[in-house]
Amino acid sequence: MDEFEKLLEAERVSVERFVRFRMNSNPEVDDVLQEIYLKAYQKFPQLKNKNSFKAWIISIARNKCNDYFRKEAMRHEIPIDEITQTELSDSRYGVSLITNVSETMELLGDKDRQILYLYFWKELSQAEIANLLNIPVGTVKSRLYKAKQKFKNKYSYHTEILKGENKMKKLPEFIPEYKIEISSKAPFSVKWEELMGWFLIPKLDEKTSWGMYDIPSRKCSHVYDMRVTGKARVHGIEGVEITAIEAPYSDKKEVINRLFIAQLTDTHCRYLATLRNDKDVHNYITFLDGEEFMSNWGFGEDNCGNETNLEAKGDIKRVGTTVTSANKDFLLDIVGRYTVTIGGKSYDTVCVMDIENYNSGVVSEQFLDKRGRTILWRRFNRDDWAIDRYKRTWSEQLPENDRLTVNGTTYVHWYDCITDYIL
Repeated sequence: MDEFEKLLEAERVSVERFVRFRMNSNPEVDDVLQEIYLKAYQKFPQLKNKNSFKAWIISIARNKCNDYFRKEAMRHEIPIDEITQTELSDSRYGVSLITNVSETMELLGDKDRQILYLYFWKELSQAEIANLLNIPVGTVKSRLYKAKQKFKNKYSYHTEILKGENKMKKLPEFIPEYKIEISSKAPFSVKWEELMGWFLIPKLDEKTSWGMYDIPSRKCSHVYDMRVTGKARVHGIEGVEITAIEAPYSDKKEVINRLFIAQLTDTHCRYLATLRNDKDVHNYITFLDGEEFMSNWGFGEDNCGNETNLEAKGDIKRVGTTVTSANKDFLLDIVGRYTVTIGGKSYDTVCVMDIENYNSGVVSEQFLDKRGRTILWRRFNRDDWAIDRYKRTWSEQLPENDRLTVNGTTYVHWYDCITDYIL
């Protein structure tokens, strides 16, 4: 038995469980699994770190499931590819509708898919749709209302939709101009107690607001209001309950509520559970639920979480835009000291880099001040990240964006996050 077969045999159950969960026991599951194993076998020589085999093959499985739903959508002439350009991820790094929207659209009838696509993704007015389909505007309004209700009822990844004006904190529509300058001073150690990806410290009475900004437009796409609502216990482990309210910046009349549980100790910060509504059932997913939880929310060995006491370890080294790292799991390290000037204010920070910890092909920069609070967070995609979905490399899609070279591979800047801490 060669190395690939040994590694696959060890992770086969996790892969199959992941695919069957995503495809809901679809009769074509076995065909998709065969495509995954073939793709993994062909690409295996390109996998540099064999210790990351599990995350790597799960990412292949995720892409193949996406491909399946995309082909099904094309069968019904619904070009789902067009809606993925601005979607995110339903995990500890934010909310994503990429695959979840595709799956939900597949559950709708042809007319419902058609009207939603024309209105939301082609951004046609009701009058334009009426003219295109040769039907009265009143019929368009009726069909659109019914299709939206059906989508909401079938979409399983939100806990509650609230209508009406909400009191989400006002974040700037465009991210303030910023400059990042390396300092000649040695990087300082820092106590970093924020939840990775959500910027909130999981302590009683804590709250924060933050925004996600597309680059190069610098325009805010989503805003988040977060607060700790009380104590919680998961499988006997003490933590706190957190609510996260998310809304598109351009339309705060409809928001999505989320709830999850997190724990902060003297040494680590981690997620313990998340709530997801599956139709009318509250589905609590915890750290004991294997890949269903770990692939989106887990971090570290046995989900120990991210370290809170950070100092430069030398696992990741950076010179300018060139980054090299040790061959090990869970690469998170301070790579230098920087002055970040944003919105006319200057901050003395250290840059914490995360290399492909939560998502294969993704690198992040997080600039923390001496209080351990995020001043600026930036995401970079490996040039071929999700190439099957986007059909183009990121250097082709975003040719003017900053780039990093990490262990000889190009990564392209995608989006930024800032919090109300700097406002």
